[in-house]
Formats: sequence, C-alpha cells, structure tokens
Amino acid sequence: MREMVRTRRGAWTAALLAVTVTGSLISGCTSGGGATDGRSPSQSQSPSESGTGTVNAGPVLAVKIDNAPDARPQTGLDAADVVYAEQVEGGLSRLMAVFARTLPDAVGPVRSARESDLELLRQFHDPTLAFSGAQHKLLPLIDDAPLDPEPAGKVPDAWYRGAGKAAPHNLYLRPRRLMDSVPGDAALTTGFHFGAAPSGGTPETSRTVRFPSARFTFTWSAERGRWLVAMDGTPTVTTDGKTVAPATVVIQYVKVRTSKYHDFLGNNTPFTESVGSGTAQVLRDGRSFDANWTRPEASDGTRFTTPDGAPMNFAPGQVWVVLAKA
Repeated sequence: MREMVRTRRGAWTAALLAVTVTGSLISGCTSGGGATDGRSPSQSQSPSESGTGTVNAGPVLAVKIDNAPDARPQTGLDAADVVYAEQVEGGLSRLMAVFARTLPDAVGPVRSARESDLELLRQFHDPTLAFSGAQHKLLPLIDDAPLDPEPAGKVPDAWYRGAGKAAPHNLYLRPRRLMDSVPGDAALTTGFHFGAAPSGGTPETSRTVRFPSARFTFTWSAERGRWLVAMDGTPTVTTDGKTVAPATVVIQYVKVRTSKYHDFLGNNTPFTESVGSGTAQVLRDGRSFDANWTRPEASDGTRFTTPDGAPMNFAPGQVWVVLAKA
C-alpha cells in the first residue's frame, strides 16, 4: 500500500492543487462540504482500550489537529504518544498528534499543514502525515519531503464530516483506514529517553506557557500522577469526556521566525525551527527540571539532557512538547 502511495505522490499533488483551487472537500485549507457518516466523531479509544502494537513496527501517523476554540473538544487526542503544540498565524496554536502504540477510531478535527511540520517530522522514518490541505505554494515541498502525505480525500473512506461543529472545524480521520497496522514503539525515533527522574528539580504544581494569542496550562494531579491540560483557560477533554493528561510536559525554547508563506488573510505563517540547540523545561512527577536540547541535523532525533549532560529521562506515558519562542 505504502509503495503504491509513493509512486502516485506526484500525480496526487497535481490533483490536490486543483482541489485546493476549486474547493471540494478542502476549500481554502479546510472548508466546504465533505464526506459524512452517521456516527458521532466522539468514538475514540484510549491506548488501554484499543491495545498496543510492538510487532512489525511501521512509520508513525502524524495528524494536524485544529486547536481553535470552535474545534474543541478534540477527538482521539488522549491516544497520541506525542503531542506537539506550535504557533501559527495570528499567534494562535495548532497541534500535531503522533500515534505509534495505538490507533484510535477517529482523530480530529483535522486542519492544514505548515512548513514547520516538514522539519519537525524528519525525526521519524518515512512518517505518514494526515492533514486537511495546505497553502498551494507549500504543496510541492510536502510532495518532496521524506514522508507520505495523506491529505483529506486521498483515501475517501478514511475521512468524514462530523456533526456538532461547523466547517472547517468538523473534518475527522479514521486512522485505521490509512494504516495497515499499528506502527509500534520502534517507530518513535524522536530520541526521547524514558526512565527514573533525575535528582533535584523544583516542586511544580502549575505551569502556563503563552503564545501571542493562546496559552497552555499544565496542572499537576498527584492523584493521577499526570499533568492536566488546559488550553486558553479551558480544561482539555476529548469528545467522549476523557481528560487529556500527559505524564511528561516539555517546554522547548526554539527560534520562531517569519516565513515566506501567508494565510488567506495575509497573515504571515511563522516558522518554528526545531533543528539546532537550546534550553528546555521538563515537567514530570510534580517537579520542573532544567534541560538542554540538541538536534544537529533534521534527520536526527531531539536529545534532551540535564545540565550535567546526562540523558533527561521522561516519565512513561504521553509526552506533550510545547514549542515556545526563545
């Protein structure tokens, strides 16, 4: 299946250009009508319910997820292994959820890709990127990137418009219609280390990270042993009522610069540089740890270390990485 997708990639990009111009399933980047079905978009499963897979590991599935207030609550976010939060136009935020150990029934709402995603995803081997569309000048870069692009409509029965939200905040993906199997642990080639917490750290009960027009708050729950997520002051739960609660939160300080791309309103699209080095804060076990990060090449994973150079271990479980401006 993946080889056939790759050989037809160029033809599909040309077709998608036409779709972007004429606006069918994806008008602009994410508007218009589309496939619908009778089921609710809330039918997602947690890893414990849908099982995990470590055999026959394949490439991860990365999904661009809408984070506008009208898109919440999201579906399937609790099942992701890694969630990246990045800045987009107007200082707003968007999420990229990475799935390896489990594939939920549904994920979304799905929105458009950005140039920063291509660099960020080079950490993974030949990942699948599911997205609603992209600015037409960016499509050739997506086509040339070392990933398998899965824009809305490419596999028609993998996508549907859900009830309860207006377009463009109602486009959902059925991951199991795209992937032959659960990718497995080996697909997580980010360079993350998991294990016992380092010594030291500072007790932390709550941390807020601000973008120009968005904010993320992580509050430690000793009862659950997890960080409870709130976005723009609202607790983050999925459409089926599950609390999104990562075991580790990484605030990675990066360079955010202007790019050559703009949205349809003329707002510049920021580019988040995830290659290089810098500082970070790692939240785990109710404590905050200073850390450094380095990623010399785009094809490398991101290595997080303690101030003395030892690997910075994350707590087992979901990881959120907030890409904050240095």
